[in-house]
Amino acid sequence: MTTSFKVDLRRGMVVTGKWKQGRYRVERLLGEGANGKVYLVQRDRSWYALKVGMDAVDLQSEINVLQSIAKQKQHGHEPFLFDVDDLYGPDGREYPFYIMRYVLGSTLGDYLKQKGPEWFPLVGLNLLGKLAKLHQAGWVFGDLKVENVLVADYGHVELVDYGGVTGVGKGIRQFTEIYDRGYWNEGSRSADPGYDLFSFGVLCLKLHESKRLHQLTMELLPQNRSAGELIQIAELSPALKPIAGWLRKAFAGQFTDASDASAAWRALMHRRDTHRSSATPGWLKGLVAASAVLLGTSVYWLLRNVL
Repeated sequence: MTTSFKVDLRRGMVVTGKWKQGRYRVERLLGEGANGKVYLVQRDRSWYALKVGMDAVDLQSEINVLQSIAKQKQHGHEPFLFDVDDLYGPDGREYPFYIMRYVLGSTLGDYLKQKGPEWFPLVGLNLLGKLAKLHQAGWVFGDLKVENVLVADYGHVELVDYGGVTGVGKGIRQFTEIYDRGYWNEGSRSADPGYDLFSFGVLCLKLHESKRLHQLTMELLPQNRSAGELIQIAELSPALKPIAGWLRKAFAGQFTDASDASAAWRALMHRRDTHRSSATPGWLKGLVAASAVLLGTSVYWLLRNVL
């Protein structure tokens, strides 16, 4: 669960690192969790995400995660750790912070509103790919939710706030109740790939059936919560019914990891596109165009890395 972190950095404020003297102008708050806040900041015309925390030891675990991810060759164009230092807050106290590269984008919900729901399959596939790389490195994101996902051009996905990232086998460090499988009586809060995939499933419902999901949480007693209730929402939803089977497997923990889930997602989307009809939901009809964009983007990154 998350609670409010008290330090506020106002827009236009210039943050200066105590030891390395790095200067960053604060643009806006991106998000917050139990152990700190994430701000969009600018330095030398480049944008970064600044995470300020209360405890240096706690923040160090996130830094270890980012360093681990940065060492993976396949993460060559992803955000990476740029700076680690301390700053003086408005209250005069000293706080640790780190800087991570940032790609400007929209929140997941806003992106789909702007571009249209037909982009959902591609964005979902890219998000599963992002989780797969974390899982391969031995980490679980933990606090996966709509607010912690940003989408840039062509459906490129970025995760915001690594405060909940936990090593596989350990207890989840940070979570949001509605996305938590323990909240739905469907498993422990021990970090494993299935935990993220359960949250991914709830995220799908949150995007397409937010009102029904909220109503469900208000009506059910804690002991009556179950994945069956979530699956029922999906099966009754015109937008989610085509992936209800995939969601059932995610909620039941039947995928090995996000790579396995991603392959199933891709296969399902391809099958649905091949047999689509006039009755098919609009977001599935855009799969061919979205896949073309994904191919073009992959070629772009390949050429960029070669050159």
